[in-house]
Amino acid sequence: MRLLEEKIKKDGRVLNENVLKVDSFLNHQIDPSLMFELGKEFAKRFAGEGITKIVTIESSGIAPAVMAGLQMNVPVIFARKRKSVTLTDDLLTASVHSFTKNETNELAIARKYLNATDKVLIIDDFLANGQAALALVEMVQQANASVAGIGIVIEKSFQPGAQKLKEQGLRVESLARIASLSSREVTFITEKMEELF
Repeated sequence: MRLLEEKIKKDGRVLNENVLKVDSFLNHQIDPSLMFELGKEFAKRFAGEGITKIVTIESSGIAPAVMAGLQMNVPVIFARKRKSVTLTDDLLTASVHSFTKNETNELAIARKYLNATDKVLIIDDFLANGQAALALVEMVQQANASVAGIGIVIEKSFQPGAQKLKEQGLRVESLARIASLSSREVTFITEKMEELF
């Protein structure tokens, strides 16, 4: 998605060969107009899949997920990372390790919001090692719902996450695919590079 790639080039900051900082528009300060366009793109890519719910993780996945939910006219559920006094019984749970934050969180979703008739689109801000997406897949499966696909805002294609998900037969649609962050520069995957990834 050219608009997103241009925004990453303009406002993203490469901290090292594994970390891209996009807190000026995606995961701290949010650019609503860009999120609206991301939501439209996810809705277009997953049109005709019969999506009934969107699932994400707090907090960075919420903005693109809500915009996709708006376009698709379906509810958005976010998995909570922190315990809540109101979220205690009959939960879908999974553990996820964040390599960026070097912490493990126990995710939770109230079981009443997902059921066996749901076709779920999972949306997240980044895909690197695939741990967050796999945890959400596990939770959807606990509810006997089906995963229609996974929508990712930014995929770090040089890390194994996308491959792990595809090996499980999951459809992955990433709006920006990064081939490299070396030399403190963002290199996106081009059509010519596609076969390498």
